[in-house]
Amino acid sequence: MNPLLLNPQVLVYLLSESLLWVLLAIAAGISVQILLHWDFESYSEEQYALERRAYLVMTILVAVFSLKFGLLPYFVFILDRLSDQVPGAMCAAGVISANSLGLPLLFLKLLILFFLILWLTLNHYDLEAKRYPWLRLKSALFLLIFLLVSAELWLDWSYFLRIDIHKAVSCCSALFGQLEGANPLPFGLDIPKLLLLFYLIYAVAAFSILARQDWLRIVSLGLFVFVSYYAVVYFFGTYVYELPTHKCPFCMLQKEYYYIGYLIWGSLFGGVFLGLTDALLHRLIGARSVGMERWALGLLTLFVLLCSLYVGVYYLRNGVLL
Repeated sequence: MNPLLLNPQVLVYLLSESLLWVLLAIAAGISVQILLHWDFESYSEEQYALERRAYLVMTILVAVFSLKFGLLPYFVFILDRLSDQVPGAMCAAGVISANSLGLPLLFLKLLILFFLILWLTLNHYDLEAKRYPWLRLKSALFLLIFLLVSAELWLDWSYFLRIDIHKAVSCCSALFGQLEGANPLPFGLDIPKLLLLFYLIYAVAAFSILARQDWLRIVSLGLFVFVSYYAVVYFFGTYVYELPTHKCPFCMLQKEYYYIGYLIWGSLFGGVFLGLTDALLHRLIGARSVGMERWALGLLTLFVLLCSLYVGVYYLRNGVLL
């Protein structure tokens, strides 16, 4: 047995994910029955039973999905703690790259998080409509989420089982540094052009939210996530660390940096996911949420201001840029 499985934090995490999967499996079985037999125009005893089951499923899903939101930062927190046990790792970056399953698992968790927000919002609109007009749609969406969560659980166990604590891994400097002078930025960009794109795409995304241009919003938010990742790792993050050679998306999650990474990445993904959810649901069911638009714009603006603030404060203190 891999000794990491004896780590209390890892064990609690894996057992929690497994327990939530069992609850989702029960809900999935009921959802299949609902999809096959649901008929809101019917007044039969079977239809009343299905409505009660549908309410039970909704209660289970809201509770489980709420817990899933907390497990993602806990997963990242565990990775950071495991850096003391994995040779060569200085933060979660080395641990996540300890085998080939780490990064796909992290990306899958973010994808699931987006679908959870989408389902919870769709469920809210469905309940407000009283007659459950989108019950089949949200049930189908839940079954997709269940398949993704099943894959996630398999990857969770496989990932931790395959971490070799006797094999050295690369540290964040090796993973994200400029190896042999190679440019790590996409499309041959340099830092000034990357920053120009960062602020320009943010402006376009903000405009698309305010003007309610759904397709422009979807495209701009997708591009903004991509550009923001490189901007934070290769520019803004160096001001968090106050060291031009320190390029890492994970170290800023540590206590030494006041866990600011959770706010930086949380505001980015929160704003993007809320903005995409509102646009997609408007296209799918015609629903629009002013509150969700405000939250999306507010979180994205917080992300941009927070990143810019680190640069501004450093310049005011030192009179130079890194």
